[in-house]
This record gives sequence, C-alpha cells and structure tokens, in this order.
Amino acid sequence: MEQGDKQALVADIEKQHGQRLRRFLASRLRHRLADVPDLVQEVFLRLLRINHLETIRSSESYLFTIAFHVLHQHVLRRAAMPEAIEISALINEMESAPENDPAMQVERQQQLEELQQALHELSPKAQAVLLLHRRDGYSLEEIGTQLGISRAMAAKYLGKALLHCRHRMWEKKVGMP
Repeated sequence: MEQGDKQALVADIEKQHGQRLRRFLASRLRHRLADVPDLVQEVFLRLLRINHLETIRSSESYLFTIAFHVLHQHVLRRAAMPEAIEISALINEMESAPENDPAMQVERQQQLEELQQALHELSPKAQAVLLLHRRDGYSLEEIGTQLGISRAMAAKYLGKALLHCRHRMWEKKVGMP
C-alpha cells in the first residue's frame, strides 16, 4: 500500500472513530486530560507505521487495541516518573517560612542541604547552566554565549540538571537512600 493510500485510510479511520477514541482516552485519564491529544496522535502514528493496513478486518477494534496499549504505556511511564518539584518554588517556599518556627527552620535547612548536595553531584557545566538559568534568570542563548556552548547544549544541560535535582529531592521526600 502506498503512503498516500495509507494516509487516506488512516484519515478515514480518524473521521469514523476519532471522536470515540478521544472520549475513550479522556474517560481513562480523568485528571490528565491535557495528555489526550498526544495519546491520540501516538495511536494514529502507530497505525500509520503498520505495513499492511488493508489486512485489518475491523479498523475500530484494531484502533482501540492500539489505544489501549498506548494508554497502558503512558500510565506506566507516569507511574515511574518522580513527582515534579520546582526548584525555584522550593527555594521561595523555604525563604518565606516563618522564622520563629524551629521545626520549619530545621526542615528548611535540611532541604537546602539536600538541594546543595544534588547540585554538587552535577557536572560543572550542568551546575553552571542550572544556576545561570534559575538563579540569575539568563536565557538559554545567553547561557550558551557565556559558557561557549550551543543553545541546544545549554537546554540539554538544563534538562539533565533539573531532572537530577528533582529526582534527588523526590528520593529524599519518599525516604529512599
């Protein structure tokens, strides 16, 4: 089957079953409705990757089988992801805590030490990118110029640093070693 024919067939399947597919995914992702369009797209991309679409007997059944697998993988990925902890929000929260509460002061100090430890575990460039971006407010372009790296590399370092810090803070929050 040619690519144009395949796209036309998938467009027809989307026209026939797209709305039901969206409702199916939305009903199972009650609190994550923003993920529905991405999952719908993934379902149709997988459908386009099939070599012999014409051999499918029931396009609706096949579509919902793919959707179920995409949904299952999405749920597994979500379960494995640590809860996002926004570093700047954490620092602001720590700074705004009441000064007269000793328990809050100890907790704030422990969180700062954990964050500092997570920062020290990063490579020097990843650490510099994170601090320049979050603390000093530099754009990725400015960071790239400052450190002599591309914008894409600065973005990569920032993503890696944020993920590392969030993961470390999440581990401490749930009591993992």
